[in-house]
Amino acid sequence: MKKIQKKDAEWQKTLNPEQYRVCRRRETEAPFSGRYARFKGEGTYFCVCCGNELFSSDAKFESGTGWPSFFESIRKDAVEYHTDSSLGMIRTEVVCAQCEAHLGHVFPDGPKPTGQRYCINSVCLDFKEMPPDGGTT
Repeated sequence: MKKIQKKDAEWQKTLNPEQYRVCRRRETEAPFSGRYARFKGEGTYFCVCCGNELFSSDAKFESGTGWPSFFESIRKDAVEYHTDSSLGMIRTEVVCAQCEAHLGHVFPDGPKPTGQRYCINSVCLDFKEMPPDGGTT
C-alpha cells in the first residue's frame, strides 16, 4: 500500500482540531462521545485523514466500552500495529496503513470469530452507507 505523507502543518489545515488531536497526536476521544459509538448503520468505515477503507459494519459489535468496536479490519493490510507503552501499560496501537493515523487500540478480549476487539475513536472514521441493493454509495 502506498503511504501518504504530509507535513504536520498540512494535517492541521485538512483536519478539524479534534481529528488532528486524536489522529495525528495520538490522543483519545472521551468514551460515549463519538458519533459512531452506538451507531448501527450498514456500510464501510474509512480513515478520516486519507479515505483508506478500514472496517465493515459487518464486523462491528457493541462492547460497552464507549468506542466503536470491531472484531477485524476490512483487509489484513488496511491497518498496522505498533507497541504503545504510554500511560504505564503495554497496548497494541492500531494505525491506518496508508497515512499512519492513530485509530485506537486492539485487545484480545473480543467476540468470535477472531477474539479481537478493535477499540477505535469515532473521530478517526468516516462512514459510507451501503444502499439496499448491496452496492456502495
